[in-house]
Amino acid sequence: MRLHARITGAQLLLGLFVGLFLSLLATRACAQFDKTRWPANLATPSLEAVDLQGKTWGAAELAGKVVVLNFWATWCAPCKEELPTLQTLHDLGDSHTVVLTINVREPAVRAARYLQSTGMTFPVISDPKGDLAKRWGVSVYPTTVLIAPNGQARWRVMGDVDWSGGEAQTWLADVRQNTTPLKR
Repeated sequence: MRLHARITGAQLLLGLFVGLFLSLLATRACAQFDKTRWPANLATPSLEAVDLQGKTWGAAELAGKVVVLNFWATWCAPCKEELPTLQTLHDLGDSHTVVLTINVREPAVRAARYLQSTGMTFPVISDPKGDLAKRWGVSVYPTTVLIAPNGQARWRVMGDVDWSGGEAQTWLADVRQNTTPLKR
């Protein structure tokens, strides 16, 4: 009888451990990103760059649009998971939303080859030395900055997101409507 009680106690302890582990794993699977407000005391960096197709992107081209500014790399597995949803957002997007991506710390030819192999067509700016990423305070990949139509950064999202999903669509609608200047 005593041996049976020990086994039951050990089984209970093992069951609790496995349950705790599975709940932590489930929490991690659901929380793949961290969305925070752009710091009110931090000015939105300027963006003047040419994409891989030769198009110039700057304040004039982006004025009045919600900009989904995504920083990624081909060596980044979460980036590769997220990019198809950015392509969907780009394909289904309206004239008021721009998906603009920045390939960080890789040669432009590598990003171009990756885009060609996957059939992705959204604009990509090459940032081979990481200067743009540094200017935007990006050190985790993928990171996306949501910029309001008035040119002010509103949100920083670190980690992969389904940009074609309902939650992201709600964020974009909020950014589109909330164009009042941030309090400094």
